[in-house]
Amino acid sequence: MKRVIFNQKGGVGKSTIAVNLAAIAAHQGKRTLLIDIDPQCNSSRYVLGAATTDVAPTLGAYFDQMLSFSMFARPAGEYVHQTPFENLSIMVAHPELGDLQSKLESRHKIYKLRDTLNELSKEYDEIFVDTPPAYNFFTQSALIAADRCLIPFDCDDFSRQALYTLINNVKEIKADHNANLEIEGIVVNQFQPRALLPQRLVDELKGEGLPVFDNKLSSSIRIRESHERNLPMIHLDRSHKLSQEFIALYDELQAS
Repeated sequence: MKRVIFNQKGGVGKSTIAVNLAAIAAHQGKRTLLIDIDPQCNSSRYVLGAATTDVAPTLGAYFDQMLSFSMFARPAGEYVHQTPFENLSIMVAHPELGDLQSKLESRHKIYKLRDTLNELSKEYDEIFVDTPPAYNFFTQSALIAADRCLIPFDCDDFSRQALYTLINNVKEIKADHNANLEIEGIVVNQFQPRALLPQRLVDELKGEGLPVFDNKLSSSIRIRESHERNLPMIHLDRSHKLSQEFIALYDELQAS
């Protein structure tokens, strides 16, 4: 299964959700690949820490290779690196991705990631793709390559208004480029169950027929420690409430 975590709004937890779901899949014995195509490299740093800068080749080199006509192109597997966590591999982002974007667009390379993921899916049970907070070449490439789309959502009115535009963009990709793409669900992040506004927004989204996951992710200071120590929650503290919420969300994905 190839899943892309996508939201055009920044700060909604895309990288955190991508890494933690991938870590849980790997922890459960699934051969799992995490792909970070965000020039900010947050997912890469989350699992590799300072070692991220020493990893090569990166996805910067992968996309740069597309702009040449070399007869000796590296196979996709050479861009995959093992993480410190069993069963979890990663394709590492690089800041140069931002500089390559316009060149890749002008050369119509938007289907190349799909071809690569189709090749790599023979080696992996689960693939999670973390994307930039923008509707650009990289997010479009990921949506074209994916089977399912997960949408992180913070419970505020600005996020809600942006959500409708986001859903229309995913539908456009489905109509024009990837008939198999489905919005698997909306992941409610930073949820505060005792506050009235978050619950009202969730109820209204469900009332509109949008696919909101039953399992939500709470706000917790513990996630900052998870980032700082480069340990997904299941490895930092499996018994923590947020770890259990991630596990329940992953189980809900498997049942969908």
